[in-house]
Amino acid sequence: MASSHGKFVNAVKVVGSIVLILGIAIFLFGYFVSEYSAPTGIGIGTIMGAVFIFLIGMFFAASEEMLEKRYKGVKVTPLKQK
Repeated sequence: MASSHGKFVNAVKVVGSIVLILGIAIFLFGYFVSEYSAPTGIGIGTIMGAVFIFLIGMFFAASEEMLEKRYKGVKVTPLKQK
């Protein structure tokens, strides 16, 4: 069974991949097929959005894992002064 971090990372990868493929399709349609330039810009923006979704998702997963690991370890107590 995958951990919650693994599920979150997989969800981010799937969503990012779908948005990236959609952005590439819109870009190629706008560049090669359409006589208007608006779909090309929308495709570029969608591709940038997919990269942003992926990077922010990885940052959230890494920061959540670091926050959970923060409380593990050996507790250090100060030495008493004489």
